Amino acid sequence: MSNKVFFIAEISANHCGDFKLAKKLIKCAHKNGANAVKLQTYTADTMTIKSNKKYFKIKEGIWKNYNLWDLYDKARTPLEWHKELFKYGKSLGIKVVSSPFDDTAVDFLEKLNCPIYKIASFEMTDLNLVKKIAQTKKPIIISTGMANLEEIAITVRIARRNGAKDITLLYCVSNYPSSIEDFNLNNIKILKDRFKCKVGISDHSIDNRVAIAAIASGAEVIEKHIALDNQKDGFDIDFSLKGKEIKKLRDDIDITYRLLGKNYFFRTKIENKSKVFRRSIFAIKNIKKGEKFSKDNIRVIRPGYGLEPKYFNKILNKKSPINISEHEPLKPIILKHIY
Repeated sequence: MSNKVFFIAEISANHCGDFKLAKKLIKCAHKNGANAVKLQTYTADTMTIKSNKKYFKIKEGIWKNYNLWDLYDKARTPLEWHKELFKYGKSLGIKVVSSPFDDTAVDFLEKLNCPIYKIASFEMTDLNLVKKIAQTKKPIIISTGMANLEEIAITVRIARRNGAKDITLLYCVSNYPSSIEDFNLNNIKILKDRFKCKVGISDHSIDNRVAIAAIASGAEVIEKHIALDNQKDGFDIDFSLKGKEIKKLRDDIDITYRLLGKNYFFRTKIENKSKVFRRSIFAIKNIKKGEKFSKDNIRVIRPGYGLEPKYFNKILNKKSPINISEHEPLKPIILKHIY
């Protein structure tokens, strides 16, 4: 991943079971400036079991009343699409990455040479899966929704012990869609300081505000769900950015990143030109050689062609070493010869 903010466009289930729509979403992500487009690699059977027990029915939210197996069966990205979607992304020049949800998905994606793995928040505590992904030695992005610091520490430790060198932790609020009140962006800095790795945000809010604020908080990776401009259907449509909104986010990401600047204090060269409008010491009357500087013959005023104001008290009541005409700036040479 680059040194700039890495923007991942998540397709998830917004392809609506339509292969052509999936390709259009990849093209949309590329056209609007995403660095990568992300798939999800699972089947309904690798996610859960088919059961009508109450535990398997979603009770609230945008997927209310769905049975888990039925939801995942409808939302999945068919395995037979993956090879072509990876190939299509490569032809456009955009990375195609994925979230594997079990060991078989990792093996499957390895055959496709998946360049980056994303571990979803709900799988973050599946330590066997974390271990399996870490052993690929590929970069890993880990969403941390719902997790406390102890759980995150365990996951990071397992990943590092099993060969993961490039880890990014994404602050995430596992609420779909998330509201502004749900977020605590200070968590981004806490994650960075605690785990000494790259950080970012997996943002399920309905617009760009959280993502942009996250960059100002230190986020190096932004993940957002996407859809087409005119798209109305999709399991994740309620918290997805559409075509032009994606481009706006990319532009805002780049502007915010540039505004952050360097990690040290400095002033730009362009500001040096403005120094002439600072205050400095000027003669407000003719001053003869040997005459004392006083508040009657010198003042600190704009512009900035004379001595800096910090020297005013130093030269006050000292004798001028030269003749100085009124309305002329006092020059540094005076400091060497005042008496």
